[in-house]
Amino acid sequence: MKINLNADLGESFGAWKMGDDAGLLQLVRTANIACGFHAGDPLVMRQTVRTALAAGVSLGAHPSYPDLAGFGRRAMAMAPAELEAAVLYQLGALAGIAQAEGGRLTHVKPHGALNNQACEDAALADVVARTVKAFDRELILLAPALSELVAAGDRAGLRVAAEVFADRAYTDAATLVPRHQPGAVLHDDDAVVAHVLRMLDAGGIVAASGKVLKTTMHSICVHGDTPGAVANARRLRDTLGGRGWELVTLPQALG
Repeated sequence: MKINLNADLGESFGAWKMGDDAGLLQLVRTANIACGFHAGDPLVMRQTVRTALAAGVSLGAHPSYPDLAGFGRRAMAMAPAELEAAVLYQLGALAGIAQAEGGRLTHVKPHGALNNQACEDAALADVVARTVKAFDRELILLAPALSELVAAGDRAGLRVAAEVFADRAYTDAATLVPRHQPGAVLHDDDAVVAHVLRMLDAGGIVAASGKVLKTTMHSICVHGDTPGAVANARRLRDTLGGRGWELVTLPQALG
C-alpha cells in the first residue's frame, strides 16, 4: 500500500509566477522541476531545488521541447540528435544545481508535448529513453502508464515508474483527453479525489467512458499549474492516508 504523489514544479520564469510550489512541496513526495526550456530559469530552478530538498522530496528533471513561448505544449518535429542534445542540456543543468545544493536527481519525467508524443510514438520514446540512459542509467524514467514511453524505458533497461494523472481525464486508449475538450482537466477537489480512488480501486486507468485499463501504478501526478492544485493535493494526501496508503518518494515506491 505504497504510492507516490508527484507535482510538476519550478514553472515560474523571471517576474512571471506559476503555481504555489512551496505549498505543494509540503504535500507531495516528488518534484519534477522545469529545466528552462518550457519554464523555469536558473534562479527559479535553484530555489525550487532548495525548497524540495528541505521538504525531503525526491528530485526529478522535467525536460521539454525548446518552447518557452508555448509552455512546451506545442508539438515539434526534431531530429533525434537535436532532441537528444536538448534533453541532455536540460538534465545537466538541473543535475548541476542539485549537486551544488547537496542533492541529486532520482528521475526524469518529460513535459507537455514531448511527453504526449512519446507516449504514442515508439521511435520518439526510444530517443527519450536512450538519452536518459546515456546521462545516468540509474535514473528512473517516470512515464504515463500503458504508454510507449514505459515500453521504451523497459527496452532501454531503465527503472520505470508508471504514472497516472489525478487532474486529467483519459481516453479509451489510455491517453489524455486533449485539453481543449470539455472535461479534460479536473479542477474540483471532489472530482480529483473520486477519479484517483476509482483508478486505485479498479487497479488501472478508468477512462471518461468508464472503460477500465488494468495497469501497475507507482505515482499520481497533480499538475502544479492547475488551479486548485494545493487543495487537490491536500485532499488526496489526507484521503489516501485515511485509506491506508503510505505516501513515499519515487524511489521508495519502486522498492
